[in-house]
Amino acid sequence: MFSNDTAFKGVFAVFIASVLWGTTGTAASFIPEVSPVAIGAFAMTLGGLLLVITAHINLLKDKQRLRSQLSVIFLGGLSVAVYPLAFYSSMRFSGVAIGTLISIASAPFFTVLLERFISKKPIRIQWIVSFMFGVVGVALLALGKVDDLALSQSQSLKYWGIILGLIAGLTYGMYSWSARQMIETGISSNSAMASMFGIAALLLLPVLILTGSNLFSDVSHTMVAFYMAIIPMFLGYLCFGYGLKSIAASKATLITLLEPVVATFFAIMIVDERFNIAGWYGMAFITVCLLLQLVKFPAFKLQNTKI
Repeated sequence: MFSNDTAFKGVFAVFIASVLWGTTGTAASFIPEVSPVAIGAFAMTLGGLLLVITAHINLLKDKQRLRSQLSVIFLGGLSVAVYPLAFYSSMRFSGVAIGTLISIASAPFFTVLLERFISKKPIRIQWIVSFMFGVVGVALLALGKVDDLALSQSQSLKYWGIILGLIAGLTYGMYSWSARQMIETGISSNSAMASMFGIAALLLLPVLILTGSNLFSDVSHTMVAFYMAIIPMFLGYLCFGYGLKSIAASKATLITLLEPVVATFFAIMIVDERFNIAGWYGMAFITVCLLLQLVKFPAFKLQNTKI
């Protein structure tokens, strides 16, 4: 009934990554005067450099295979660079709740479309049911807390926030799909993640220079910045890459719907935010979504059709 041991390890690795990523909002709340774009750019840049440094042996071993996947690598690297800018800007324009909902909930949908239309992989009915539970759960979680910023923004900024949230979800799905594509050709997960994040680090350096003027203004700012880069980004994406070795990208991004649950938990426990009953129901729906990914049902799939 349960998934095999290798797949379970993959699910667990993505689970750990989601928990680590869920701490970023609480960590960033300790330095509210710093631009969230600057935090995201620094975390991705340093995290990417650390991934390259630790994976240098794998990168040398996979050099030939990586050369054959240059288009996929650049697509993934560009997606990694765009994702934090779109995600944090979405939350700034449309509010934390709406920005998170659109970005996180749309990523699995975009990923499964990439797998279906480009990789020609069938869609499991189990995935669709799990996705529905997850989307409802994230929506309820977002409704569980009224975000004052979202209410105060102009309607046009809200729309821009929604568009940026969709871009964040698309780029999240694209770099997850790109990493899985490389892994399926025999490239190690460390090389796949390091190659994409190395490119993203170079692309994000100008953004960091322009927005990160007060990122290291005191000890607390410096500690939060390095925490974000080393724990959620570096270690989180190591776990995420390991998970992609044994499970599909669409499944991995679906499991990361756990991230807003973890973020909500820390917001309640540390930041002293409050959520109504809708938020708690949302957590329950997302829990069901995750449990559906741990249980192996008969392989009912949507059959391949010509596109």
